[in-house]
Amino acid sequence: MTERSGTSNVPSGFHSLLKCAHDLADLSGPVTLKHFRKPVAVDNKDGKGGFDPVTVADRGAERIIVKELKRRFADHGVIGEEYGTYKGTSRYNWVLDPIDGTRSFIIGSPIWGTLIGLLDGETPLLGLMDQPYTGERFWSEQKAAFSSNRFGKKTKLKTRACAELKHAILTTTHPDLFAAGAQQAVLASLKSRVRMARYGTDCYGYCMLASGFIDLVVEPDLKIYDIAPLIPIIEKAGGVVTTWDGKPASRGGDIIAAGDARIHAAVLKLIAKA
Repeated sequence: MTERSGTSNVPSGFHSLLKCAHDLADLSGPVTLKHFRKPVAVDNKDGKGGFDPVTVADRGAERIIVKELKRRFADHGVIGEEYGTYKGTSRYNWVLDPIDGTRSFIIGSPIWGTLIGLLDGETPLLGLMDQPYTGERFWSEQKAAFSSNRFGKKTKLKTRACAELKHAILTTTHPDLFAAGAQQAVLASLKSRVRMARYGTDCYGYCMLASGFIDLVVEPDLKIYDIAPLIPIIEKAGGVVTTWDGKPASRGGDIIAAGDARIHAAVLKLIAKA
């Protein structure tokens, strides 16, 4: 997808990896769209009484992505939500969430996306979020992050300045994901200090943060495939992503994504007190 990638100024090795990420999104999009806003069977992966949905769209998209990755980069590892880990022999590991936001997918809401990321050791090297229904795509290059719309218009992403929590817009996927006790206390404390809180954003919220429309995304208990592909997009747009204790977020956990380092510091301080 040459018109989207625009990577003529980056080394050829990175260029081929980024092009692969775009190609994988091009392959998986038709698979997910075939089932979106149509009757689809939903299985529950949670064996503990909760609800963790998965559909044929999730599984089909991941299968086609993994098949293509093995064809192109047989020595690379793969960490996927639906089919687990495939260990490679190189330092590279692709991180895949074929549909981040399956709950949104099954109710017809277009805030889900396909997440494709690449780790170099423990370092997120690149990330991409594709929303094939709206025709939007968000991705990181070596020195910046970009988005494109269904008409192919490419836009450089930049987070916005926000010095204080009282001016911040906060999003999270759903308040019920915060466990009773300490996690709920953190959410309540944040809600009482920010200008506005909105729910139900899934991976789309992180991309709106990178685009400068949201200031904070705070979420608990994310898996590696939920966050690793989004980290380079946010960081290359000028934002900060860590765990709630300020550590690297590439392996998941309780996550803070902030568009401005000043409110990121304020959230860390608030969590420490909570």
